[in-house]
Amino acid sequence: MNQAGEIERCDLQCHTNNTDHHTELNGVGRLVVRRGQPFSLTLHLRPGSQLPSSCTLTAHTGPLPREESGTKVSFGLSDSTVNTAWSASITSPGDVWEPVSLSICSSPDAPIGLYSLSLDLGHSVPLGQFILLFNPWCARDAVYMSSEEKRQEYVLAQDGLVYKGSSTRIKAYPWLFGQFETGILDICLRILDENPKFVSDADQDCSARRNPVYVTRVISAMVNSLDDRGVLVGQWGGDYSDGVRPTRWTGSGTILRQWAEGGSVRYGQCWVFASVACTVSRALGIPCRVVTNFGSAHDKNTNLLIEFLYDEDGEDISAESIWNFHVWVDNWMKRADLSPEYSGWQASDPTPQEKSEGVYCCGPVPLRGLREGDLTMKYDAPFVFAEVNADVVEYVRLTDGRMARMGGSTATVGHHISTKAVGSDDRHDITHQYKYPEGSEEERRVFQKAKHHNKLLQKGEEPGLHIKIKLPPNMLVGGDYDVSARVVNNQMEDKTCRFLFSARIVSYDGKLGAICGHAYESNLKVMSGEEKSVVLRLEYSVYGENLTSDKQILLKAIVIDQAGMDFHKTQKTVVLDNPDINIHLLGEPRVGQPLSAEVSLQNPLPEGLHNCCFSLEGAGLTGGHTITHMVGTLGPQQEAKVKVDFTPTNAGLHKLLVDFDSDKLSNVKGFLNIDVKE
Repeated sequence: MNQAGEIERCDLQCHTNNTDHHTELNGVGRLVVRRGQPFSLTLHLRPGSQLPSSCTLTAHTGPLPREESGTKVSFGLSDSTVNTAWSASITSPGDVWEPVSLSICSSPDAPIGLYSLSLDLGHSVPLGQFILLFNPWCARDAVYMSSEEKRQEYVLAQDGLVYKGSSTRIKAYPWLFGQFETGILDICLRILDENPKFVSDADQDCSARRNPVYVTRVISAMVNSLDDRGVLVGQWGGDYSDGVRPTRWTGSGTILRQWAEGGSVRYGQCWVFASVACTVSRALGIPCRVVTNFGSAHDKNTNLLIEFLYDEDGEDISAESIWNFHVWVDNWMKRADLSPEYSGWQASDPTPQEKSEGVYCCGPVPLRGLREGDLTMKYDAPFVFAEVNADVVEYVRLTDGRMARMGGSTATVGHHISTKAVGSDDRHDITHQYKYPEGSEEERRVFQKAKHHNKLLQKGEEPGLHIKIKLPPNMLVGGDYDVSARVVNNQMEDKTCRFLFSARIVSYDGKLGAICGHAYESNLKVMSGEEKSVVLRLEYSVYGENLTSDKQILLKAIVIDQAGMDFHKTQKTVVLDNPDINIHLLGEPRVGQPLSAEVSLQNPLPEGLHNCCFSLEGAGLTGGHTITHMVGTLGPQQEAKVKVDFTPTNAGLHKLLVDFDSDKLSNVKGFLNIDVKE
């Protein structure tokens, strides 16, 4: 046997291996495999040479590979591979003229990343490089998920739905995750290499990449730009002219490519942070879902209470807030650092709100632990628990300096926690995975365990004055509407009250804008057992110029019993509906065949729209590009209709995502599921 140059070339069998490892959507031009699962390669030997049975293979990752860190491993040939450690076997020895086939299996807890593989024949022979990912198909991997249907949804699905709005008006918006688009996997690996922990200690960081808990925390920190050279800059309101308004984004691919080319991307808000984190997680092999919590508390002092303070005019002068909605992600993994029952879904939040171990990141924290009120778990359990389960207490600061308790609630926070259903476009309510039903015995036990300092309010309506806000159905942006506040007196004596009813523009994170409606009664008489309604008119001519892209208006009603200094307040967020985008296919969807779609939208506003533009994209449909079609000016109630041509590239079910933007009407989105045939 020749002592040098015995191997002429190595065939990594990328097409076969990538298909077997569910990575073929990344392309088959290079080897991308999942840990704990065998892959094959073929060695083409120089004629007359043979492969010695005593040869050793070496795989290593990172800039400083070390056996002590698990980033470098050497292993010999055995009779067969094992699924517990790096191993290799000859599956087809061939004769002196034929190639040799090897089967190689990585350890199910090996660090993920880019690996180099070599063969020691007395000298090191490079065989090639491969990318190693987490493996939800491998029972020994910490991210193992037993359901194939869920793996298809939470690992392989390239598009999905994100929920926004309010608890009474939940809206689904399409998002293109695009984790298998060209170049995205490399960008996701680069995100790991840009994180400060890698910069300060590459050896320790690469070694820790065996653990999905560690990788998830890195993703949470790196998706936002605080503390590091992260992906997205957050901004809630103000001027977006030096970047992109958060509502304009429809997919992660453009954001990640812009980051790779020029650094932190402007701008993101919670659903953008979460959707990008979902893309990175799925790309690396960690099952992930995007989650929306309606009525999401931001507890700044971690006392599990949201303490609102108002002046006598009903103005909020407190520091804490409740967002109409907040979006984060759940990642699926085993928690070897916790008790076994805390494995499964873990909440992780990349939106920068509070620091965790000195860095703006949050999680992962087990949903099971949050549900049971175990706040001793890593990571950030008290903060996430408060987001979904905090109590609310309200006070009024009187002009003489006295503080009066105005009310409180144990049921304001954490409603309709939502994610896209597996295998369909339905909304899946997962509130029960985060918390017990409001008012149940289990909830009381959990609050006690979580050292909650407030007693639960008694069930039922207490005697006194009560107010409720009523909305008309189908409130479309651009219209004028009457909203009403109903005051009920269920006491034995008559009441004379001060009554305030106001409407203000509000963004989804609770920041208040301009007043767009106000009603005041200084002596509202409500007889015993009587109810009275006060109507407030919302006119587009007033609210339209100040409306944000969230299209939300906060209604607040306060009634004050002047005799007994008894305060009551209620509020409701109006989410004005966008017009529908109508999408019609013109033709039969087939791979490689030109296809047209007719897209239309009617302007609902009583004024013209300028700089109108439709944008379309879809994985497997538009070739990784966004198709833009300018419409120009659109008159009041006028319909815009365009025809867009594209050529599908992949068979299967895909989403065509459509966005409409203009100077006065934005964040209008629609989608169509398209089943592309071969």
